[in-house]
Amino acid sequence: MSADHENYKWWALSCTSLGMLLVATNSGTLIIALPDLERALGTSLLTLVWVILAYMISSTVLVLTAGRLSDLFGRKTAFVAAFLIFAAASLGAGFAANGTQLILWRIVQGVGGAFIFANGPALVTDAFPREQLGMAMGTNTMVAAVGLVIGPVLGGALVGISWQWVFWFNVPFALLGALWAAVVLRELATPDAHRGLDIPGTLTFVVGLTGLVYGISRGGISGWDDTAVIVALVVGVVLLPLFVLIEARSEAPMLDLSIFKNRLFAAATAAAFLNGLSRFALMFIFVFYYQGAQGDDPILAGIKLAPMAIGMLIASPIAGVYADRHGSKYLAAAGMMATALGLALMTTLQADTGYWLGGLYLFLVGIGSGMFNSPNTAAMMGTVPTERRGIAAGARTMLQNTGAILSIAFVLAIITAAVPTNVLFKIFSGLASGLSSAQLDPFIANMHTALWILAAISVLGAAVSMMRPSEGSPAGRRVPRSVAIEEAISEEVEATP
Repeated sequence: MSADHENYKWWALSCTSLGMLLVATNSGTLIIALPDLERALGTSLLTLVWVILAYMISSTVLVLTAGRLSDLFGRKTAFVAAFLIFAAASLGAGFAANGTQLILWRIVQGVGGAFIFANGPALVTDAFPREQLGMAMGTNTMVAAVGLVIGPVLGGALVGISWQWVFWFNVPFALLGALWAAVVLRELATPDAHRGLDIPGTLTFVVGLTGLVYGISRGGISGWDDTAVIVALVVGVVLLPLFVLIEARSEAPMLDLSIFKNRLFAAATAAAFLNGLSRFALMFIFVFYYQGAQGDDPILAGIKLAPMAIGMLIASPIAGVYADRHGSKYLAAAGMMATALGLALMTTLQADTGYWLGGLYLFLVGIGSGMFNSPNTAAMMGTVPTERRGIAAGARTMLQNTGAILSIAFVLAIITAAVPTNVLFKIFSGLASGLSSAQLDPFIANMHTALWILAAISVLGAAVSMMRPSEGSPAGRRVPRSVAIEEAISEEVEATP
């Protein structure tokens, strides 16, 4: 179908939705399999956590480079390549013999994820008119929510066969995505004329973020006076500010700081970072709460996690349509407050609490996330010029994923503090059914502390959402230069006596 056909936008949306379904399902299937991975590969708790963090860091630090390459050489080519890389890495991960090999394959898988994250929103924004953008973004989020619903349950079933199938399942799915994108997509954006890649910035950000996350995640287990923890934290604290300085002076920056001059984009991106920081660790917490503290098997734990994704599934498309008509400022803030309420209510859960309360609170958090995500993304992407949408999508994803990475790292540090090693091993291996309430109490108390902090971060995210201008205001919309000149002349004439 030609790019100017009235139905092309829906075919393009089918490609990006398939990519979102792939990465969302993969996330859910893997996280429910973590206790089985620990038993099968004999990994340490820190290695187990880095099976998740390695993918997230590589996809995060490379997403801007992926967006930049897409702006330079074409989004269709990059999107097809993303599926192929993801398929190859998933195949290799299933053959991993130990935790280290699995982490390395997860890094490669993250490269494929980076190109999916960077190109999905840009392809949708290219294909859809502004007045339908919220609905389109909501559809992508809805499809991702379907993947999050399916993922944990599917992961529990696949683990019943063997843990390798958690990865091998992705292979035919990703190959189908590559073929579909190659057939359907068309290049709509004009390649950016300014060539170049920011190698110093990329390396600085990789090392700085890895150091910070490693230091935080290890600190709760080894102690904050551990030499490796101190060195890693110092590396992160020094290199991340240096990264900002490098970007400000680079001719072809990895992170184009000029896009943050738009108040709406800047505030919405900050809110996306806080949303990732406040919400992403929640599934990580509840996998071990259900399989560890409550002793559920993987399939039952996966079913219990479903209400959060169902809430997103319901709220995302409705929120997208509402934002198209009324704007996203107040809707995004309300979504963050709903998430905060759900997180705060979770602090009442105990090891023996019945399921319906936990399921209700997860559903509330899912509703809040759906209210926030699609309108916030549509507002951000609609403010940047067509030729800069790849880098803008990369910036959004990079900051949101950075929040998600830090979320898991500091939550791990909190929930492992002052809990005996033998108790932690049983909880994180899904073997805690023999533990007494007194033995589980420190873990539950730490879980509550983490949830209160996440709730406070979500409230802060709501406040940041309220700081941005409405999309209809001059500060909140992108106006072509010729139109801006005409408006300025008109205002000057009207102000003349």
